[in-house]
Amino acid sequence: MKIVPVTDASFAPYGRIVEGYPVEPMLKALAETPLGDAVEYVGKVESLHAVENADYLGELMFGGMPFQFGYCNGHNTKLNCLEYHRDSEFNLGTQDFILLLAKQDDIIDGKLDTAKVKAFRCPAGTLIECYATTLHYAPCHADPAKGFQVLIGLPENTNTDFRFANPINAADKTLWARNKWLLAHADASEAADGAYVGLVGENIDIQNDL
Repeated sequence: MKIVPVTDASFAPYGRIVEGYPVEPMLKALAETPLGDAVEYVGKVESLHAVENADYLGELMFGGMPFQFGYCNGHNTKLNCLEYHRDSEFNLGTQDFILLLAKQDDIIDGKLDTAKVKAFRCPAGTLIECYATTLHYAPCHADPAKGFQVLIGLPENTNTDFRFANPINAADKTLWARNKWLLAHADASEAADGAYVGLVGENIDIQNDL
């Protein structure tokens, strides 16, 4: 799979590089979060909210709306799932990391062909915004020796426990948590846990593309 930098024009439909925001204090705090072999996501982390300018940074990102700062850390090279929110997500890494992305309008009759997925590399210390219509999931590492530590900035309570009691349409059936619509690949552990299987084709693994 070709991995292109987020500076490439082809990233524009998926997101943007956010320039000028004071991210250095957040990067220092993020570097202190645990980094293991598996992927770990924590939605709201007090040490990140305790950063000196965290409230200011959150206001810049979300325009005064309540927000949460968490992290997704670890090692990974596989797609497994794609999710979207009804808002943007902001990412910032202490190391280079890779995102596997698709577009919401690539979903046809509740399914998304993984051949539509693109890979983008984000440099360490670069803040990016992934748009609400961009499907994404856990980052992939760019260097297996380093793994990844990635800030996840989202509206408050995103990814907390919630399901529709009576889903009405196909999209409703993909809701996996609060503000989290998820399409799983049949090979993913999330599918075994009951997540909607909406990814068809190869469960992409970029291990040999790094």
